[in-house]
Amino acid sequence: MRAGVDVGPTNTDAAVVADDGRVLATVKIASIPGDPVAGVRAALERLPMDGEPVQVAVGLRGAATAVTRRSGLRKVAVLRIAGVSATAVRPLSGWPPDLRAAVNAGTAVVDGGGGLDREDRTPLDRDAVARFAAGVAGTAQAVAVAGLFSPLDGEQEREAAEIVRAELGEDVPIALSADLGSLGLLERENATVLDAALSGFAGAVSGGLATALAGLCPGAAVFVTRGDGTLMSLEHLARHPGLSLGSGPASVLRGAGALTGLGDAVVADVGATRVRVGVLAGGYPEEAVGGADIGGVPVGLRIPGLIRVPRPVDPTELAEAVDRLQPGAGLLPLVVVGGGEHAVPEGLHPEHGPAAGAIGAAVSPVGGQYERIVRLPDRSALPAALEPVAEEARAAAVRAGADPRRVRVIGVEEIPLAYLPGPFVRLRARAAGPPSLL
Repeated sequence: MRAGVDVGPTNTDAAVVADDGRVLATVKIASIPGDPVAGVRAALERLPMDGEPVQVAVGLRGAATAVTRRSGLRKVAVLRIAGVSATAVRPLSGWPPDLRAAVNAGTAVVDGGGGLDREDRTPLDRDAVARFAAGVAGTAQAVAVAGLFSPLDGEQEREAAEIVRAELGEDVPIALSADLGSLGLLERENATVLDAALSGFAGAVSGGLATALAGLCPGAAVFVTRGDGTLMSLEHLARHPGLSLGSGPASVLRGAGALTGLGDAVVADVGATRVRVGVLAGGYPEEAVGGADIGGVPVGLRIPGLIRVPRPVDPTELAEAVDRLQPGAGLLPLVVVGGGEHAVPEGLHPEHGPAAGAIGAAVSPVGGQYERIVRLPDRSALPAALEPVAEEARAAAVRAGADPRRVRVIGVEEIPLAYLPGPFVRLRARAAGPPSLL
């Protein structure tokens, strides 16, 4: 048995699912404000289970709530390794003023940064990094480090982190953008800042869940959901809390697919105050077109693309939202789930639809991704170029908690880059596999 819990702002849903995908039981309780761990414990205590689950997966929306409400965020010092070529738009530029005020503990841009090839790398200005660290000592509660092209070569970010750690000590968390994988500097930097700002939330929640579930489900491996429709371990959450952003809608989309057996569908999640409409493609959430936005900040994270419709539901407005997400006229079925699904009579209403988020958490695999820019002189070179990218994606999934013997690549994207000289393409691979339960 696998248990899933979806902690929402109003209700907390829990479900237990058999290995063959059958939903054995569900339960819905009122969420406990300000204490998601207590809500998880209460929901699992009320969930009828014949024996103990081998796995518990928890969907947490607290990270997104902290960002949108500007509460519970740590003060972050932001170090960009890029030199004068990347100072036109400085760190935290374009952020909503209240969010910037909530997280900003100082910024700096220092010389350094990689390139498409190792020989293009600029040496890191170690003295400037040391001055930055000394300047934010006593103010910064966390540090975010982002370097130009660091997903291709993260050595300078790690070198800078060592200098910062020597000045600030081991207790100040340091988030490195190379660990997040996306290549765009500004979006990756923004995601890294949010990662660092959410480190206090992640530490409290991961520690609280580990303690609570060790007593409640002592034999279960514990995972949390992430925004691309996969899972990660509690340890991975503590290192990269930003990956949980968008995980609530992603779990709902996954659950809608599991309940209907559909790999491709438009899904309407009907909540107490709004309807969120997204697309399930190949069994996973279709990501936001043009990149994700969290709390008014563009970030390099995979989260579902959604259209929000207010309640009470206007049928015309909902129909327009569904049509906008259709790849063709009437091509995909509409699946309606969520606690308020009765407000939308159209579409498929699967049994257990009100608990779709919890079911999606229970059935999702552990995932990872990686991307790289490569020279591709001709199509015959593509397989050789793809293999290391796919291997890095598999390794990312294993680091997140997947069983290394059963991880497989679930998607590869090839994007030509016309703005670079020469035959360059961006390759991105996604991998997923069952959780490691050892």
